[in-house]
Amino acid sequence: MPVPGPGYAITVRVEAPPSASAAGDLTSAVGRVGGVITAFDIVESHTDRIVVDITCNTTSTEHVNDITQELGSLPGVTVRKVSDRTFLVHLGGKLEVHSKVALRNRDDLSRAYTPGVARICQAIAANPDDARRLTIKRNTVAVVTDGSAVLGLGNIGPAAALPVMEGKAALFKKFADVDAWPICLDTQDTEEIIRAVELLAPVYGGINLEDIAAPRCFEIEHRLREKLDIPVFHDDQHGTAIVVIAALRNALRVVGKDLANCRVTVCGVGAAGSAIIRLLLRTAPADVLAVDVDGIVHTGRSDMDPNMKWIAEHTNKEGVTGSLHDALVGADVFIGVSAPNLFGAEQVQTMADDAIVFALANPDPEIDPLEAQQHAAVVATGRSDYPNQINNVLAFPGVFRGLLDAQAHEITDDMLVAAASAVADVVDGERLNASFIVPSVFDTAVAPAVAEAVRAAAEQSREG
Repeated sequence: MPVPGPGYAITVRVEAPPSASAAGDLTSAVGRVGGVITAFDIVESHTDRIVVDITCNTTSTEHVNDITQELGSLPGVTVRKVSDRTFLVHLGGKLEVHSKVALRNRDDLSRAYTPGVARICQAIAANPDDARRLTIKRNTVAVVTDGSAVLGLGNIGPAAALPVMEGKAALFKKFADVDAWPICLDTQDTEEIIRAVELLAPVYGGINLEDIAAPRCFEIEHRLREKLDIPVFHDDQHGTAIVVIAALRNALRVVGKDLANCRVTVCGVGAAGSAIIRLLLRTAPADVLAVDVDGIVHTGRSDMDPNMKWIAEHTNKEGVTGSLHDALVGADVFIGVSAPNLFGAEQVQTMADDAIVFALANPDPEIDPLEAQQHAAVVATGRSDYPNQINNVLAFPGVFRGLLDAQAHEITDDMLVAAASAVADVVDGERLNASFIVPSVFDTAVAPAVAEAVRAAAEQSREG
């Protein structure tokens, strides 16, 4: 059941009679239809009326209409205006550019721009590596999308994806002081995307691919990694995988199991699921069963793309066939990055004792978390309104901070594993429990820990 939250927060300005019961009448009206009031402010007061701003959390646009209608039905009450607080945050966009240097006089201008800037250009022309030292390249990441697989929204195109990419850039700055910029490409052609990123790459120290549909995203990432001398990171794949592996490591500590003895079922073999499986295999579980819309993945299936063939060849040691429900029987761990409402408590009951369930489909998970909790020992989701939120923001800011600090030219699986270990280690033994297996996204220790782990792994890779 949806819970009122800040994503649908509104401020309703109403005019009401100045009676002693006015405040109670207004708050009761909002409560009757399930709104959660977070602020109540009288903005005008007159002998014959008061004007009140009521701020509340709701669940949907339909819920907003229910609240405004309920308020408007009160005797003597007029709804003047309804402001959507989320839309207000996005007015004019969420990003802007600031100069790091003062331009106060002619001398400043002569050094920052012409004629002095020509000397810097000549230095870089003579030694291209100096671009990392003398330009924004040293701290700048491109957040690249084609808008084909925006989380929870699907193929909405580049313009509609821009608010998400702006938000991503804001998170980079907030958590790791990385200057990121959204690049929303008006094409969903693989070759055009690769060429476009190749052309803009000189400005950036790293490329963060975002919300590009599978299987196209696999080829784009692979070929860009071959072509470019800067790290290419697909956050839907590797960011998710890092946080899942970190959370799984701590969940296994809670239930007292060794991954080497565990069978893991992964539902969803798109960008996130494939990356989770690949990184999970590096940590040596007993076995992994991958499941998609056609059931359990095995080598006997036909019409598999190269990514699916690789997964079939490296998982499901016993050649098990069947449905998701079959894959859950006896499984120690379920990781879902697929679709909502695929199974219920009765299927969790068929899993091994002290089962771990990561139902990460957004906004609605593969199983209602409350149902999962009936039989699972640890439950995680992608939602912020339940414990154990698996959120990419725990990974990507610190990963790029470390890559940029190391002036890395690539990203390796060893760096991803190091990042996962760093995230997990932030939750020390005194805080670890079934409801706290990953740190808060606002834990200021996370990004520096991940950055240091990635930097160290990058430098070790360079020396090796």
